[in-house]
Amino acid sequence: MNYMVFEIGLAIGLIALAGLLSAKLRFSVIPFYILVGMAVGPHSINWWHIDLRFIESAELIEFLGRIGVLFLLFYLGLEFSVGRLIKSGKSIAVGGTIYILINFTLGLLFGWLVGLPMLEILIVAGITTISSSAIVAKVLVDLKRTANPETEMILGIIMFEDVFLAVYISIVSGLVLSGSTSIGGVVLSALIALGFMLLVLVVGRKSVPFLNRVLHIRSNELFLLVIFAVLFIIAGFSETIHVAEAIGALLVGLVLAETEHMKRIEHLILPFRDFFGAIFFFSFGLTIDPFSLGGAVWLSLGAVLLTLAGNFAAGMWAGHSAGLSPKASVNIGLTIVARGEFSIIMANLAKSGHLLPVIQPFAALYVLILAVLGPLLTKENKRVYAAMDFLFKISALGGKKAKKAETQ
Repeated sequence: MNYMVFEIGLAIGLIALAGLLSAKLRFSVIPFYILVGMAVGPHSINWWHIDLRFIESAELIEFLGRIGVLFLLFYLGLEFSVGRLIKSGKSIAVGGTIYILINFTLGLLFGWLVGLPMLEILIVAGITTISSSAIVAKVLVDLKRTANPETEMILGIIMFEDVFLAVYISIVSGLVLSGSTSIGGVVLSALIALGFMLLVLVVGRKSVPFLNRVLHIRSNELFLLVIFAVLFIIAGFSETIHVAEAIGALLVGLVLAETEHMKRIEHLILPFRDFFGAIFFFSFGLTIDPFSLGGAVWLSLGAVLLTLAGNFAAGMWAGHSAGLSPKASVNIGLTIVARGEFSIIMANLAKSGHLLPVIQPFAALYVLILAVLGPLLTKENKRVYAAMDFLFKISALGGKKAKKAETQ
């Protein structure tokens, strides 16, 4: 018999237990969701009707997790503003370029130093470069940092990463899967992705008066149906033109944040964000087989250390270029250090291209470590900043900038 409902109930029960444990320990809930997902899955037990392998329901759980990413990014967009994003366009472009340049270069160097072949080097560089939009969104909302001065730079870097990802996946998938790629096709894909983002932001902002009138709906049921329709249509369409569906959801949130209905949307969407967001992190854990991680431990640890150093340098440089304080700059690097869904996409590409089998466990362990460290370091940002200041005297940068401003 098909016990799909019972399996989904077991999954939700395990997620709830993980959440209760994290609340008891007063620790970030994200690692607990991931770890409980790792504890079950295909390698787990099957006793009577209790099947913790989640084989029959795996696809449904994965789909519910994808919905969770959409709600996480949509809610993050609601907490922000397209107006602030447009005003910060130049600093975001500079910050995004800095972030990609540093982390991508370090990824290439790491792959080369450990002696990987060229295609594997390109895959590893992709795995270590792109942040997890879902984890970043969850951290910003949970720690109530959406109004922080560095948040617009963080959001901008996430969007900039997606344009890079659209180009990079086009190139690497061509090399890995077919042995060739078209430069014209790659350029066209990048232009389409960038053009779509700008179009949604600009047209959406000009449509705010129209949206204010259309969304004057008394029934919460109909109101949510309209919001969900817009969210899923835009997010789904964005994926058809090689822009991540999560970024499409972020764009919708940014636009609707400009309307007079923002608070109502935020209030009604919150339970969906929390529920489906939890399922996303659980479903991510399900994809990791803990018994396959041993051979990639040292490779993963080396990549983690390099990523932490790269994020610190990129955050400081990007924040300084935008006129942010050293503390805010450190927060940029800490907040976007987590890796997740995009790294797994790159690892799956390597599997499809029959590249070295070590890529899969490397990516899983690397992502798991940073998924745990990212929220933890962001939560403890004051202590991390104090340690960095003690070692590198980074607060002196802020002092010099303040003195320079006073003399002008």
